[in-house]
Amino acid sequence: MGFLLWIVAVALVIYGIISLFNGSILLGIILIILGCAVGPGGWSIFNRRGSRA
Repeated sequence: MGFLLWIVAVALVIYGIISLFNGSILLGIILIILGCAVGPGGWSIFNRRGSRA
């Protein structure tokens, strides 16, 4: 699962950088932030530490 999240994070960051160069500054920044958040070292949507049980 960690490897899959890493691949998705890398793809988001690369697409964000390409978007920055194409002139979509807001989209590029959002994609880079999402890439950092989705990665295995970032905030994971599969992590339940912050949820109330």
